[in-house]
Amino acid sequence: MSPPERARPRSALLSRYEDSAAYRELTQAGLQVWQALSQRLGLADGSVEATILFTELCDFSSWVLEAGDELALELLREVAAVVDPIVTAHGGRVVKHLGHGHMAVFASAADGVEAALEILGQVAGVQVRGHHPRLRAGLHCGQPQRMAGDFLGTDVNVAARVSEAAREGEVLVSGAVLEALEDGEREGLEIRRRRGFRAKGAPRGLEVFSVSRG
Repeated sequence: MSPPERARPRSALLSRYEDSAAYRELTQAGLQVWQALSQRLGLADGSVEATILFTELCDFSSWVLEAGDELALELLREVAAVVDPIVTAHGGRVVKHLGHGHMAVFASAADGVEAALEILGQVAGVQVRGHHPRLRAGLHCGQPQRMAGDFLGTDVNVAARVSEAAREGEVLVSGAVLEALEDGEREGLEIRRRRGFRAKGAPRGLEVFSVSRG
């Protein structure tokens, strides 16, 4: 997944998805949630405390080569229909759809982690012509720069790198996310340190952890 601030050409498939009625309905709901989230975070353009989530469909590109655009579009709709409401239910906002992934922000680390775990569990139940998609997800807490509804900066890049390092069906979080969790919010979670994490664009020495339900 490319760093979110680097604009990529929109594919014909993604353009069709974004023009669909389902996408417009999800976007409208997301805007309503964004208004509430903005009030919670006190958002204006500039630096803001937030937990950043990236998700990505595993092996999507190779599957599309066999399945074709129509089934790929159907899959993206099905996945978005799962992801967007879960983000909303946990007080977050989907910032953008990234082809076969999502970027979302939350006011709290606990909400972000719970949303990511629920998303991975629910998406595993999606089926399109016998294909069961699998996601990976990564989260990082920081102070991204908000600009015109988007989020930019080093902390966004770090969240993207953490997501890229996640395995299929895994939620990977940075040490900053764990530090932001209260003791009670860690209950029921199984946390394992991922040793030897290295990623271009991520701080040297960044600690990451695999999180799952215990």
